[in-house]
Amino acid sequence: MAKVTRDDVARLAGTSTAVVSYVINNGPRPVAAGTRERVLAAIKELGYRPDRVAQAMASQRTDLIGLIVPDARQPFFAEMAHAVEQAAAERGKMVLVGNSDYLDEREVHYLRAFLGMRVSGLILISQGPSENAAAEIEAWDARVVLLHERPEAFAALNDVAVVLDDIGGAQLATRHLLEHGHDYVACLGGTETTPPVGDPVSDHVEGWRRAMAEAGRSTEGRLFQAPFNRYDAYREALGFLAGPRRPPAIFCATDDQAIGVLRAARELRLDVPGELAVVGFDDVKEAGLTDPPLTTVGSDRKAMARAAVALAVGENPEQGPVERVRQFPVSLEIRRSCGCD
Repeated sequence: MAKVTRDDVARLAGTSTAVVSYVINNGPRPVAAGTRERVLAAIKELGYRPDRVAQAMASQRTDLIGLIVPDARQPFFAEMAHAVEQAAAERGKMVLVGNSDYLDEREVHYLRAFLGMRVSGLILISQGPSENAAAEIEAWDARVVLLHERPEAFAALNDVAVVLDDIGGAQLATRHLLEHGHDYVACLGGTETTPPVGDPVSDHVEGWRRAMAEAGRSTEGRLFQAPFNRYDAYREALGFLAGPRRPPAIFCATDDQAIGVLRAARELRLDVPGELAVVGFDDVKEAGLTDPPLTTVGSDRKAMARAAVALAVGENPEQGPVERVRQFPVSLEIRRSCGCD
């Protein structure tokens, strides 16, 4: 059987091949509703399937968006990836996802692979300083949108970043715990390898420090370290919650860490929030299902994903000069783990 072509669709629909292209690609020119229906009916009748490879060769771009995350197993990144996929689907795009596993070389590997596929745009949630990744982007002269964080290594690039008010959110959470009357608030941050600047967790620690300083409270000896996942955070929390340094309240840099802390507190038979108040950051869906439900710093991930996708495909949702860094606000989602009823 001969392969059905775009010319065949145009003949059956009584239109030009250009109009068929506009219907298939949803633009760049509008098509009258009646004409669109005829083209779609012809596509269905003939069983036409667009040759995406040929389209990519002709336009030098595919209908794919690349997305690189540090670890899709973590709820925050999984939910962000889902939001990006939904936003991309609204524009007729598909998303390729790669996990860097917090490794610089793997991040660079996915950058090369996705950019080599001629994706229409790439969204990067970088795993850290990543000077090699920054050099790779500069070499390709690619359109890359940084999401969630903007490492210092990327500052010299003409990139666009979609981020949160991480410092302000951490201040908000810490102030709330202090307002409950605790002598001080401890912080569960990242590890020794966490970049000191340009990383959300580092910003969360900085926000905690500022809120403590505003209240005239010392932070010395009150910053604990743990990887960002709940399992390692649980093991670390077992140690400091059972020892003489047990804090009355703790702000965790991520919800995953906070979930680990809650599990450790339960195992040690500590009452939360009576003996230990806990607040997280991210507002993942599981935060409302913990026992007690977790108070946390939330944001509009769907809006962030839409902005990132629009910028990745060359659109400017603000209809003005493109802001190099778009910062989205945060809010405190109050539940019972902080001591509120």
